[in-house]
Amino acid sequence: MTSDQVIHHEELRDRAAALRAEGRSRAQIKEVLGLASDWAVNELLRDAVPPGSRLRANAKDDLRRRARELRVQGRTYKEIEQELGVSRSSVSLWVRDLPRPVRPSSEEGRRRTAEGWRRYWEREQAEREAARKAVVDEAAAEVGPLSDRQVLILGAVAYWCEGTKNKPGRRHERVVFVNSDPGLIKLFLRFVEVAGVAPDDLVFRVMIHESADVEGAPAYWRTVTGADERLFGNPTLKRHNPSTVRHNVGEGYHGCLRVDVRRSAWLYKRIEGWMRGVTAGL
Repeated sequence: MTSDQVIHHEELRDRAAALRAEGRSRAQIKEVLGLASDWAVNELLRDAVPPGSRLRANAKDDLRRRARELRVQGRTYKEIEQELGVSRSSVSLWVRDLPRPVRPSSEEGRRRTAEGWRRYWEREQAEREAARKAVVDEAAAEVGPLSDRQVLILGAVAYWCEGTKNKPGRRHERVVFVNSDPGLIKLFLRFVEVAGVAPDDLVFRVMIHESADVEGAPAYWRTVTGADERLFGNPTLKRHNPSTVRHNVGEGYHGCLRVDVRRSAWLYKRIEGWMRGVTAGL
């Protein structure tokens, strides 16, 4: 089976499963998909369960997914059986639509198979990303507008996780919040606004690696915060170590933003109290 045939087969199987989930009969699915035989319909619906059935459609989804991943890596049926502890018939059912691993002696075969796997994983990753995004979007829609009380609770929890706190033997009752996530920075700014902090009592400072875009980062954070330029101090630079493998690089890296609240001992005490209230009833 060529890589194009693999992709076409996967698309047909997904379409057949969707039609089955809609309650279509096998005869109707055969007609919609233009299939020539009942055998072809049965093959496409082998793992599908009709609506209302007591069977669990995805009872072995994790094993099936892992078996397919192993097959893509070039593992044999026997190796997959031994690793997953399943029968040969199950392995065959789960992976038989995938191309067979190519023998090392066939350079052209290896090239074609590699191309087939590349296209397969492109499609697989796109589907996984689409599924992930759907879950994230659905969860985001569940939140809705936040009340001031909710902002105070969320902001106090976020600060207690990420902000500067007292340590044993050293009392440091000053509110300082540092983060690289613009969403958390916006939450913190909304939090201090609701708590009663005046805008001029905030001081901003960018903390960034000296090898990054030191000039562009402050402009980025001014856009995120909407704060006046005069409230920003000079950036704090972190020395570059060539031997360190860093992942926070590229156009998306803008360093961290440090936000200090002047004369904030009163706010620190209230944050500590809000956190005590949050955890008291747990």
